[in-house]
Amino acid sequence: MKAFYSDTFVLPLPDHHRFPMAKYRLLRDRLVDEGILAANDLHVPEAIASEDLRLVHDAAYVDAVAAGTLSAEAQRRIGFPWSPMMVERSRRSVGATLAAAREALHGARRLQPSVSANLAGGTHHAFRDRGEGYCVFNDVAVAAAVLLRDGAIARAVVVDCDVHQGNGTAAIFRDEQAVFTFSLHGANNFPFRKEVSDLDVAFADGVGDDEYLAAVREHLPRILDRGRADIVFYLAGADPYEGDRLGRLKLTIDGLRARDRLVFDACRDRDVPAVVVMSGGYATDVEAIVTIHANTIREAVAHAHARTPASAHPASAHSAPSHL
Repeated sequence: MKAFYSDTFVLPLPDHHRFPMAKYRLLRDRLVDEGILAANDLHVPEAIASEDLRLVHDAAYVDAVAAGTLSAEAQRRIGFPWSPMMVERSRRSVGATLAAAREALHGARRLQPSVSANLAGGTHHAFRDRGEGYCVFNDVAVAAAVLLRDGAIARAVVVDCDVHQGNGTAAIFRDEQAVFTFSLHGANNFPFRKEVSDLDVAFADGVGDDEYLAAVREHLPRILDRGRADIVFYLAGADPYEGDRLGRLKLTIDGLRARDRLVFDACRDRDVPAVVVMSGGYATDVEAIVTIHANTIREAVAHAHARTPASAHPASAHSAPSHL
């Protein structure tokens, strides 16, 4: 299974900044050290092209990020101070999700493992005209839009299991019939003004494994069965974890791994290529975040190995788009 990383492009952050930037390098190291992935499975992506960003982001916003002319308020909403490395890392992270998506589709067409990963990404709070919540550009939205433009897919499903609603993704695809947005998130958590996804499942504070996993079992198979998706983008947030500073839910590490398995099994059973991105995670114990993300990749690798090539269906862009 191939995975793409951008942790060598490091944002210079102030001391005591609460975003755990180190988790990305630690995750890559863990995956190799524990033999989950081999070093030659890991690849540095190309930076996303500006014209691809403009498929979902306003040109004025893309240009302001590139030129460093974002206002102080715009930078505050993003949560990162502007720097050339912020721009480069953001473009590389979007490029990683697009590369992973192309790899997953390529595997499906060759009846080979059809799952790939971005070891970062999940920047679902980025809107067309602005970023917020540590999100500069919306990697999943850009990747889906590029694949649709190129005729590589006709339909996509976004399965957003970050604890915070994917408000930017929901807004971007509000009127896009070819992309179904499904968000499972905390009802009382950021963003406090929610957008409307195609399906939102909101949990009360303190919800644990049983209720959360029951919701995944109830809704995801039905979503995938209602229309033939050509690809699933899975935002595997670590922040529903009970030890997360910003999460408010009470999922265990084992429960999060079970969530991952449910998502990958649903994709495998329907021969739908999957792209997994890491999304949020803010536990004080960074090693716990790394363990959660590493388990997601373990389950992705198991999914790739368990796929039955004889039943694999190549992703098709020939069916007419319809809302799933």
